[in-house]
Amino acid sequence: MIEKIDKRMRAAQFRTRLAQAIQAKAISQSALARAIGVDRSTISQLLKDTGARLPNAQVVGACASALDVSSDWLLSLSDRPENAASLLANSMVLTPAARALVDEQIFSWHQEAAGYKIRHVPASLPDMLKTNEMLEWEYTPHLGRSAQQAIQASQDRLNWMRAARSDYEIACPLHELESFASASGYYSGLPRSLRHQQLDRLQALYTQFYPRLRFYLFDARRVYSAPLTIFGPLMAAVYVGHNYLVFRDSQRVTAFTEHFDNLVRAADIGARAFPDKLAALRALVHRGGPPA
Repeated sequence: MIEKIDKRMRAAQFRTRLAQAIQAKAISQSALARAIGVDRSTISQLLKDTGARLPNAQVVGACASALDVSSDWLLSLSDRPENAASLLANSMVLTPAARALVDEQIFSWHQEAAGYKIRHVPASLPDMLKTNEMLEWEYTPHLGRSAQQAIQASQDRLNWMRAARSDYEIACPLHELESFASASGYYSGLPRSLRHQQLDRLQALYTQFYPRLRFYLFDARRVYSAPLTIFGPLMAAVYVGHNYLVFRDSQRVTAFTEHFDNLVRAADIGARAFPDKLAALRALVHRGGPPA
């Protein structure tokens, strides 16, 4: 939602955004003037005028077209600088996805959304919260030596999380952690000692980051979600295996955000109760499961 601002502030922001667009386009004031059919002095006046008047719609539209930005953005009617054609082209894209965090694309999306809340439904346990031993067990069979890359990438993400000041909400099916604790299904054959270490690490990191990091466990028999990440109001990425299906239009991002919020509301284990659940799972590992 765009905040309502008075005419003088809107005019000042127009000048700021016009200057930013000129710099980003690496175009001179003279070249812009030629492109839109006005004198150079007109561009200079647009940038230096301290009054509350805005240029007419024709000049704003011509500037936006020449600079490949949105007229609405120049006029502070939108927070996105892309023009309509760019927004349409980028509203949904298919992006290749790596099997593990060695993919730099997902990291660049986190950096783009720095300061915004990140909402995440992981495909298994969140990679950046895993122990090195867990990453090796999980990724060595198909990544081989590059499993070390997954370990380094996991540490990089964790370091970024410490500094980025973004809130993280993670919603995960309850059966995912229960399968992990019992070494069943996907986690079949996972040594008991490794499960102990992983649960201890989850507990320690959760204590360290809470309330910036909040974990919710939902019953997948009642609600369902594909793996996805929502980067504030900017974009949503759905993991579909070898690709991410990426949405940047606000309507779809809002729909995915509402979907995630429904998972949180339906969670059987909320953020405050999550440490107690981890303790119960650790006790389960201690009592039974495959031998270490």
